[in-house]
Amino acid sequence: MNSHAHSWLESAENSSGAWVTEPALSSFGRLWHVFMTARVAIAAVLVILQAFIYALGNITNRWSIAVCIAYLCATLAVRLWARPRPPGRTFDAQWVSTIGVDVITFSLLNFLQSSGINYTPLFALPVLLSSVLGPILLAFGTAASVTLLLLGDAWWNALQTHGDFGARFLQAGLSGSGFFLVALLANQLALRLAREEKRAKTSQSAARMQIQVNELVIEALSDGVLVVDAKGVVRSANPAARRLLITGRAVRSAPFALASETSWQALADLVHHTFTMQSPQKADIGLDHAEGNATRLQVRTRLTTSRNGTHESLCVMFLEDLREMEARVRTEKMAAMGRMSAAVAHEIRNPLAAISQANALLEEDLQDAGHRQLTGMVRQNAQRLARIVDEVLNLSRAQEPAPTAQTTVAALDETVRHIATDWAVQTGASQRMHVATAAPQAGVWFEAEHLRRLMINLLDNALRYASAAPHAIEVSTQIVAPAQARLSIWSDGQPLEKTVRSHLFEPFFSSESRSSGLGLYICRELCERYGALIGYQRVLRGNTEGNEFFVVFRSAAHRLGVPGPSFDTMNA
Repeated sequence: MNSHAHSWLESAENSSGAWVTEPALSSFGRLWHVFMTARVAIAAVLVILQAFIYALGNITNRWSIAVCIAYLCATLAVRLWARPRPPGRTFDAQWVSTIGVDVITFSLLNFLQSSGINYTPLFALPVLLSSVLGPILLAFGTAASVTLLLLGDAWWNALQTHGDFGARFLQAGLSGSGFFLVALLANQLALRLAREEKRAKTSQSAARMQIQVNELVIEALSDGVLVVDAKGVVRSANPAARRLLITGRAVRSAPFALASETSWQALADLVHHTFTMQSPQKADIGLDHAEGNATRLQVRTRLTTSRNGTHESLCVMFLEDLREMEARVRTEKMAAMGRMSAAVAHEIRNPLAAISQANALLEEDLQDAGHRQLTGMVRQNAQRLARIVDEVLNLSRAQEPAPTAQTTVAALDETVRHIATDWAVQTGASQRMHVATAAPQAGVWFEAEHLRRLMINLLDNALRYASAAPHAIEVSTQIVAPAQARLSIWSDGQPLEKTVRSHLFEPFFSSESRSSGLGLYICRELCERYGALIGYQRVLRGNTEGNEFFVVFRSAAHRLGVPGPSFDTMNA
């Protein structure tokens, strides 16, 4: 495609009119080299023709050979050393060395006509060159100069010979008119092709951008996406799909056949059924891998069909892990339950406070032991209800979005010692607790008040099962990695049952009838809120084996810098 069309389409906004876009310049360069090569070829043919005629002894004027040799040298020089430069509105010497040289050379050959050859058709080359690579003014100017030269040659020949004067002028006029027509048609075709090329490049750019956006969206999708052809070959698979289809071998990259794995056969059958029915399908499929692990998927298929039959049909499969779907449903239910529980807790708190206050006033006036025992029962149960209300409200607060201000940075050792000391004084467990801090420089991304709530829940849990021996409860901190600090609360209690361990951090689960089962769940919610890890394991301390709850924090510097890897709650 020529670039002058691009240049002149935009010339209204360009004062010089000489610049073109990079793609247009590339197209212009290719066409320019084609024309320059054609000029060299024509010059070589002229030299060979003149040499052949001279060898036959038919040339009476040797100047025609010299003109052809000079023309060949000029065309070679331009082809080898000149660089394509689109014509502008100002005079450009490059076009004199191409169009001008052609016009002058062919005019001299036509004037000499030593062997009786008519060189008029050669003028089509400079006319086409100016029409395709230049503006319409340059094309018409070239056609006009060729016409004038032909008319001048006809007049000169008429003076030298006494032939038909009118016929010579008529032939020159017709040739000139033909060159004008060629210039107009070639230039208009070049302009139209330039516009089409520009429109095509714009469409290609938009399509390329849309493809990149689609690829980014598909790559970031949490649902798996597979593109499968009618033969069952996976053409494309996003990372989520490869994760869901993973087997004992390395994760595959497309293309690969669904039938190559036995566990994928159900997917291959669904693809075949989709192509057979020519309609979308939906099914729950279990992938049983040879390693013994199984994946349950909800699979939806859609067909991409061509209305005019220009391309093949493909099946797009959307894979979603049923366990993750169920987990999201449970999370949404728990969030709704938490909001409802918080509202109920707020409503209960005021009547409960009134009951406790009335019971205290009543207890002051009672002398009968039986009556005082009844008021004591009321007091104990009111306190129990108050604790449950506080835990429910703490749960709703723990599920709030995490703050991002730097006020959430806490000095781990100092905060842990302060919280542990206060708790020991309030519970009378100072003789049974030992604190060992070993992370003096660690600052963790955790709000101090939330860290207090986390530690008190874990300490209360440890006290519930610890013995009365010294150091039955141990609180310790340490640095486990450059960007991670660890807090552990250990007690010498009895091992937890397997059923209890598998549900430790679930809400409303407790091994005691008098517990709400929200304490450890609140701890997990707080840890997830700040990107920390909480887990449980059975650990030997000295000669005593006990239960350890540990929390691995991200340091404040790490959290506020480059984000680290995400953690999952662990039940070891």
